[in-house]
Order: sequence, then C-alpha cells, then structure tokens
Amino acid sequence: AIVGVLVAVSIIALVLSLVKIEDVTLPPTVKYGMVFDAGSSHTSLFVYEWDSDKENDTGVVSQTLSCDVQGQGISSYANDPPKAGDSLRECLDEALKAVPAAKQRDAPAYLGATAGMRLLREQNSSAADRVLAEVAKTMQEYPVAFKGAQILTGEEEGAYGWITINYLLGSFTKYSPKAHTWVRPEAANIFGALDLGGASTQISFMPEGSVINWNEASKLTLYGYDYNIYTHSYLCYGQNEMLKRLAKELIAVRGELEERHVGSLTLVCCHRRGNETKQSENWNVTLEGRGNASGCLAAVKKLFNFSACGQSQDCTFDGVYQPPVRGQFIAFSAFYHNFKFLNLTEGQSLAAVRETIEHFCTRSWKDLSSSYPRENPERLPKYCANANYILTLLLDAYKFNETSWNNIHFQMKVGSADIGWVLGYMLNLTNMIPAEAPVWVKGHIPSLWAAAVAFIVLTLALALAALLL
Repeated sequence: AIVGVLVAVSIIALVLSLVKIEDVTLPPTVKYGMVFDAGSSHTSLFVYEWDSDKENDTGVVSQTLSCDVQGQGISSYANDPPKAGDSLRECLDEALKAVPAAKQRDAPAYLGATAGMRLLREQNSSAADRVLAEVAKTMQEYPVAFKGAQILTGEEEGAYGWITINYLLGSFTKYSPKAHTWVRPEAANIFGALDLGGASTQISFMPEGSVINWNEASKLTLYGYDYNIYTHSYLCYGQNEMLKRLAKELIAVRGELEERHVGSLTLVCCHRRGNETKQSENWNVTLEGRGNASGCLAAVKKLFNFSACGQSQDCTFDGVYQPPVRGQFIAFSAFYHNFKFLNLTEGQSLAAVRETIEHFCTRSWKDLSSSYPRENPERLPKYCANANYILTLLLDAYKFNETSWNNIHFQMKVGSADIGWVLGYMLNLTNMIPAEAPVWVKGHIPSLWAAAVAFIVLTLALALAALLL
C-alpha cells in the first residue's frame, strides 16, 4: 500500500512538472474622461470611458453621460465671470455620479470653448481670460484631473468634428469577432463633416489628391494610420451671427425679414479671414415679416462676397480656398435641427427641399404659430432665414450641386452617441494619454490544467483502491 501511494505521488509530481505555464494578462481597467463643450449659445458636458490598453495608440471610447448646462454660453458672462464657473456645477455633480469614486481623481477633465469665446476674445481679450479663469477655478474644486480650459481654433473644431463622425460610423476601426480585436475596415468610407453653430460654421473632408493650400489642412494620426484633411472655419457665419448681420443689412436697405424683433441688437461682423473687424451698434427696431421667400433668399446672399473668388472653382467666398467637395457628408448641429423642424427627410431632391422652404416662408404668422404651438415664439420666425442661409451656404459657398446634394446626410446622433467635436477631441487626447502597461501574471493553460487535475483524481482513486485491497 505504501508503495502504491508513493507511486501515485510521483506520478502527480511528474504531471505537474509537465503542465505548461504561460504569461497571461489581467483584463484592462476602465478609465474615464470628461469634456465641456462651451459653445456660443449653450454649454454641454460629456463623460466618456475607455479601456486602459489602447488600440493602435488610440483609445476605443464610448459616451456614458451627457448633461446640458442651464443658461447661455459662458461668453455671455463676460460682465460677471464668476457666474460662468457656477453654471457648470450642476453638470459636474452629475458627472461624479457617473464616474466611480475610485476613478475620479484620475479622470482627465477639459473645457473647450468655441466661436462664442473666440468672438469675445476678439472684442475683449481680458474679459475672455477672466471667464476662462473662473471656469477653471470651479473645475479645480472637484476631485478630477483638471487638464485645462482653452479656446479651440475653428480648424481644431472642424477637425475634431470630422474625427467624431468617422469614429462613430466605423471608418477608422471596427471590432472583428473572428480576430477578437479591433481592425481597420478594408474599404473604409471616410465621411466629411458640416457643422453649423451659433457663431461659426466648419467644413472638413478628405479631398481627392493632395490639398494645395496646406494652411487649410490638418494632418492626423489615428489607429495607426495618417489622414490629411481639408478643414476651414468661418467665424461670424454661424446662424445667430448671420441673423444679426442680416438684420443690419435689411435695416440699411429698408428691406424685409421673416422675423419680428423688438429690442437692442449687438452686432459683431467679421468680414475677411485674417482681418476681422468689430462693430457694435444698439438699435430699437421692429422687423416685420412679409412672407417674401425670394426676397429673403436674395438678402441672405448679400452676406457673402462671392465676387472675390472670380471664376475659380477652388474658392468658396471672400477669396477662401477650398478643393471640390468629395464623398459623403454628415451635416449636424444647426444644419440638422433646422431641417428636422421643416420635416425635410433623407433622400429628398434639392427641388423638393426648395419647394418646402418656399412654402414655409410664405405661410402667414397666424397659420405658423397655430401649427407650432409648442415652439418658442422668438425662435419660430427665424426658420425661414435659417433655411435660406443653409441653402446658400451649401450650394453657393461650398458648391454642392443637384447631384452631390444627395451625399449630405442630416443627423445628430449615431447610436446613443452625440455627433460634435467633443468625442473627436477626447479621442485625440487619448493619443497623448500613455497606454497603461498590461499586468502580467503566471498562469496555466486551462486545457492542460484540467487534464492534469483529472489524471490526479484518477491516480488517487486507484491508490485508494490498492490500499483497501
């Protein structure tokens, strides 16, 4: 019996020595980050998460929370900067509920301000600095890794919007169940981005061939691949600034506007790229709509200097270079919201879109207000001018035509994620966040370990039987 037990123990030791041991990694930890989108008319906070190991040096990021800040954009607090910081607190409290306490101090937090603050900096740089200092002060009071509050350039805003769209639509990387990893699509369909905000508008896309004017190009590296895109931002050509400039134009010529407004208008006009001028005038005016759709469109077109381009096809307006538009585009922000309000659907011809806009503009105010009882009465009269502005911008400035119009898709979300520059901003920042080193541990190959255990049990059973006999 003793000999049988010794034999069994020897066999067990031999089997254990033969079982192969290999290095295995523990699952990556989850990291969090948050970004404030401080636009000209409002501010929103987005919280993202991603695994600590990265795919080709770029985090695979998903949106976990969005929170709209109450009130107007932070640039509206130029005369009372502390209120700009206080306005962020409610959303910061919501963000802390979404991020586990153990992860909060390592969560990078940013604030990116766009055209509203770019305009304020042009008007009063010291006021802009005070506003940024107050929002930074507030964010530093929270248990997060505050990384800074800054004003983005228009080109950065355009490029980050382009990144967001193509990431969400799987143009950069997709998960392969067969390979159990993220791979680049074989025939990646790269989309262009059209963004219309309150104070600026951006266009970004990959042109055919190389970009001639590299002042308008952005070179990006994402998921191990390089991308050269054309991007340009037009300050003071967002819809809110456009309406102010349109009102001034109409008052100057005693013309018509599909809008009623009584009060003080503060006008900021930027006429030429690189040579912005600032004008501020206060008026008490009443603008009454006449339902003249063609007159509204003609007035809108006067806001653009198309003659500066001459006969050049590589030019939008004001002499700004742009290669011919190419491929599919996603139009978001105010592009999307205006067309959704007018019930314009995907795939409608350009002729049908024009007809819908003209019909809307010629409706009486009584008919319009009764048809949209829940719409803000201050916003409702502006849709006619907004829609005509969008058509002028897309067709006359960016040079989309009857055929390429069908390549524009108006949308604001992909799945549960919002389209905008913020996710692209976070994706770009994850390139600068070092990948967390994998945690290596010694482990047995499961199949071999299971066979060894079964053999041990069988051997012990035989040894016990020998003892009994």
